Amino acid sequence: MPNQMTPAQAWAVLREGNARFVSGEMEHPSQSVERRTEVSVEQTPLAVLFGCSDSRVAAEIIFDQGLGDLFVVRTAGHVLDTTVVGSIEYGVDLLHTPLVVVLAHDGCGAVAAAMTALTTGELPRGFVRAIVDRVIPSIVGLGEGGVGSLLSLDAAALGREHARHTVQMLQDYSAGLSEAISEGRCAIVGLEYTLADGRVSLVESVGDIGQFGDPVD
Repeated sequence: MPNQMTPAQAWAVLREGNARFVSGEMEHPSQSVERRTEVSVEQTPLAVLFGCSDSRVAAEIIFDQGLGDLFVVRTAGHVLDTTVVGSIEYGVDLLHTPLVVVLAHDGCGAVAAAMTALTTGELPRGFVRAIVDRVIPSIVGLGEGGVGSLLSLDAAALGREHARHTVQMLQDYSAGLSEAISEGRCAIVGLEYTLADGRVSLVESVGDIGQFGDPVD
């Protein structure tokens, strides 16, 4: 059976799970032998989570979830390409997942490398450059006053802007996601995870996620 949660209910579950993680009072749900047997037949995740590949940002752990709860897609710097968008659409269109999460974090190496490329012209070697090339459009708009104005911004502000830009790109690129949002079947949230304290903060949202839908600056 498809997940019957609304986007607001799914967002509430993730907020509550992160609060447990931050306080060190995790419940470790959906990790029993019975749960393993249950999800061997089908999956009904409550959220598609698209995040950075950083080893310190393990989705199920920081939201205190378990087997079958999250449909996870990860790339370095949470950069989009067609296979990523297709994977997210799979979660929404075929698994009927009510929420898409774009999970950014502070201290992101991909964002830092994009900033270096913009300010010094230095680019990484090999295919790592493709990651940086996809982050640059997210932050270059902040430098309307030239490179100097970018230098005045801290890394956290750049990371939040990249998360916002990713949320908007998903809505703009995917007709399926846009339709699901307009029909109220799905919403997208952009979050920033703080490595030191484990807390997530909302930085962008599209669709109805209830009363806890006010992004931070």
